[in-house]
Amino acid sequence: MLERVHLEILAAIKKHGTLTNAADSLHLSQSALSHSIKKLEGQIATEIWIKEGRTLRLTSAGEHMLKLAERVLPQFAHTERIIGQMAKGQLGSLRIGMECHPCYQWLLRVIEPFLERWSTVDIDVKQEFTFGGMAALHNYEIDILITPDPVYKPKVEFIPVFDYEHMLVVSGSHHLAQFHKVEPEQLAGETLFSYPVEPLRLDIFSQFLNPAKCSVKKHKVIETTEIMMQMVAAGRGVCALPGWLIDEYAESLDIRALTFSKKGIHKQIHVGVRHGEKQIKFFSDFIELAKSISV
Repeated sequence: MLERVHLEILAAIKKHGTLTNAADSLHLSQSALSHSIKKLEGQIATEIWIKEGRTLRLTSAGEHMLKLAERVLPQFAHTERIIGQMAKGQLGSLRIGMECHPCYQWLLRVIEPFLERWSTVDIDVKQEFTFGGMAALHNYEIDILITPDPVYKPKVEFIPVFDYEHMLVVSGSHHLAQFHKVEPEQLAGETLFSYPVEPLRLDIFSQFLNPAKCSVKKHKVIETTEIMMQMVAAGRGVCALPGWLIDEYAESLDIRALTFSKKGIHKQIHVGVRHGEKQIKFFSDFIELAKSISV
């Protein structure tokens, strides 16, 4: 009946487009590939694909199998990678996805002692502004997701590792610098700097400006924290960042941190893992280190 090779064939057909290219990618002959699918079609009494010239069109049964392939094959690859590393005497690797753009400096403080403890574990960090963390975690592209905005879904567990306050940053000479807090309408004439993230995902919009039906004069995107803070210190605009990060830059720049309204915006950084994988020793050790590193 249905075997892994059938799923690999359909995934290769989708990726490479033709039977010939799919066979080459799987290191099979075209006839062996066709025979494998023909045998399966005979067993299940339905067609998997229909030939249209040199191309193949999947039937409804084929499309259903392809969806299964897209879910299952990455899990096979993930498990084989771990087992292969164990067989070679390597403990494994930890692939980290970052949805907290300002948290990179904090992560470095976690990684340093982790690498000292786990000399046989490799670390890879994926930090992209268009990065879809939950999809990557579900698809086994990463092992751990660091995010301030967990999306609670089945098969994923989120562990809070530290609390912080999200605050507005202004230059020391800014007219708002004399205040301890800021209200939404006070930003109407301001230029706001932010990371290249959709405004709806930015706390300053979703939790502060939008509920008050207010906005800023101009919204500009800056990719790096260092440039953003330099621009704010020069009086070119304002931005919103975690309070602990603002404190670090305040040691060398003339900037001030203001609370958003009376209550402020209080957040937590979470580490997300797939259910059952927190028990992996070096996963759990990374989480404990993340909890212990102060910000």
